Order: sequence, then structure tokens, then C-alpha cells
Amino acid sequence: MGLYLTDQLMYASYFAPRGRQRMFLLGQQLSQRYLSPNDLLIGIIGESGAGKSSMIKGMFPGLELTNDDDGVNIRPLPLLKDEKSSFFNPHTYHVDMRFELAFTQIYELAEAIKRKIKQGKRVIVEHFELLYPALFRNADILIGVGAEVMLVKPTLFGPDPNLLASLVKKNLKYRKMAHSAEDVTEEVLRIEYNIDLEYGHRDVRKGFVLELKEKPEINLRELEEKVKKYMQEGLGISYVDDSHIKIGNNVSICTGPRLHVKNTSEIENFRLSKDFIYDDKSKTYLLVGLVGSEDEPLYGLSYTI
Repeated sequence: MGLYLTDQLMYASYFAPRGRQRMFLLGQQLSQRYLSPNDLLIGIIGESGAGKSSMIKGMFPGLELTNDDDGVNIRPLPLLKDEKSSFFNPHTYHVDMRFELAFTQIYELAEAIKRKIKQGKRVIVEHFELLYPALFRNADILIGVGAEVMLVKPTLFGPDPNLLASLVKKNLKYRKMAHSAEDVTEEVLRIEYNIDLEYGHRDVRKGFVLELKEKPEINLRELEEKVKKYMQEGLGISYVDDSHIKIGNNVSICTGPRLHVKNTSEIENFRLSKDFIYDDKSKTYLLVGLVGSEDEPLYGLSYTI
């Protein structure tokens, strides 16, 4: 986590965790720490499957999303209702720009959002970078979801939402690779070593951490080679349901089933730590896996539930 302050919050960065429950919790924490009653326009940026909907639900419990990965669709779009402001109107509205632009002109959406904000309502806009050219103003808070969750309070000097969009799009692939590598590693431990444990999970940049209460008697160099062999077979990874994926022909439990590469061959430069790392504080053993380039040191281990 990074935090940079001048006279107010400018930027905060968190590991983007796997699984809905951890995204719910992160969203709740972001809301408590950074959201002000005066923040009426919230811009959310990130690709499909990155966890934007789960984070929004954590930040704004009870908010009905007009469109998300569960296929929730509210019609007609509440934002476009030109009702007079009253006590009984919703206080918070949601719009997914990528979805709504298939049905509504961008200028209509921009005018409706301006109207709601003028009435003192809050509007959460997914894919805010698509709206930005027509709105002629930045969001009060920008949140990008990729390999990290980046929260920014823009000033008159930026940042431009398109810059944030390019960053999260570029680094999301490492989160997908790491998550897929994590599930393949667990699958190999189960099939090849008959180790079927309930792991704790932590986060590390461009990688994953499995937390175990006891140290298994296995050679990690050998495990690494077995995992690489599975990956080289080009096994397909596909969504089954909200808690399962399929790796090749095997169905596995997964708390983030939409966040994967499509094939194990897409995982780049997988490697494991050559020994378990003992955490004296939690009295647990950590198995660390990394993907992508080796130009960054192993650092930034973060506790997550």
C-alpha cells in the first residue's frame, strides 16, 4: 500500500485481491477512509472481470447496479428519469458506460449525470474514461482496478482518466497470470502430492502467496518444474460458476473464477521461491510464486483475509 499526501489525499494504491469477499472488504475500507459526502461523481475504471462490481458493492452496500457480471439489468435506466428532486428519490445512481452506450447517446448520459449532481445526488460511473470527453469535468474520485486498486482525487491538473485506464489495462494481465498460476499450483499440489489443504492467501506484486500452518515435505524446485509442465501443456482455464473453474478437464474451487488467462500457456516466466518462508508473527509457512519479468525484487507482502 502506498499513500502520498500534500494538504489532502492525492493517491493511494492497494493490492487488488482475488475473490469477491476480499474485494467487498477492500471497497468498504476505501469508502470509510477516503469517501467524503461532497464526493458526488465517482469514476470507476477497469476491464471486465477485474472486480469493479464487487468493489462498488463493498463501497456502497445496497446499491442496485444497473449492469454487472451477474447480468443484473435495470430498465429503464434510473439515471435517465427526469423527475423533480424529492426526498423519496434515490441518493446514489449507477451507470456502466460501456453497456449504456449501446442504447443511449453519450450527450444524453452526460446531461443526465450533470443534472443529478446539480440536485446533490451521487453518481458512480463505470468506464468513466468513455464519459470524460463529453462531461467536461473530472470525477471527484477516480478508482482504477487492475493488478492494483489505485484511488486518486484529481485536481485541475489531472490526472486524465485515460492515463489511469491505460495503466490498469496494462497491468491487469499480471494479476490474471498470477491468479491462474496460483490455482494451477494448488491443482498440482492436490493431484501430484495428494496435498489438499485449506490455504490462506496473501498478495505480492506480480505473484501470489499461499499460507500454510504446517510445512509440507516437498521439494519446491521439483514442484516448480511440475507446475511449469502443466502450463506448457496449454490447458484451457474456463469459468464454471461463482466458486469453480475448470483447468483442462478438472474442476477446481476458485473464489475469483472470472479473473484468469484463457490458457495456461499464457502465464509468463513462472517461478517459485526455493524454500518456504517462515512468518514468525503468524507462525505460518509461505509459498511464494511470481510471474512476469524478474526486474522487481520480492517485496510488499501484504496481509489479506
